[in-house]
Amino acid sequence: MSRPAKPTRTVKHAKRLRREMSPPEILLWQQLRGGPRGIRFRKQHPAGPYVLDFFCARANLAIEIDGLAHDMGDRSARDGERDAWLRQRRVETLRILASDVLADAVEVAEGILALAKERLLTMGKRAPPSSLRDATSPSTCDGEGDHETRSSSWWRGRRGVIGRTQ
Repeated sequence: MSRPAKPTRTVKHAKRLRREMSPPEILLWQQLRGGPRGIRFRKQHPAGPYVLDFFCARANLAIEIDGLAHDMGDRSARDGERDAWLRQRRVETLRILASDVLADAVEVAEGILALAKERLLTMGKRAPPSSLRDATSPSTCDGEGDHETRSSSWWRGRRGVIGRTQ
């Protein structure tokens, strides 16, 4: 399937959103920017008529931070339509509560990285080159490299939120 067109209006909206990110989006972007473990993300990425909070093109993974506004009015239905539109284009959506990001952005980021890596392997794509992984991974001194343990409690309870609104 070809890449969807990006209407000029959507691109302009994405640029504005990059300048006006919410506090949870800023906290999560601080963890995801720079391609941790060789997995690159884009922020406020235009995709057809939509703007994705974060997007990993290699893993076909959209990350959406859902605040209180996502529970009001017809927002839930619109989110469902958007998720379906993305799914038709082989992009899965992971919805994360803003309160989870505010509580522990590092742990949330670790869960996202674990999912992206899992998707890459499922899609038959190799893990990023070890030189990238080594250059972007925290040191293993003082327990900083214990990613799997740190992310497991947050991630295990949320594996079912892909493609669904919480």
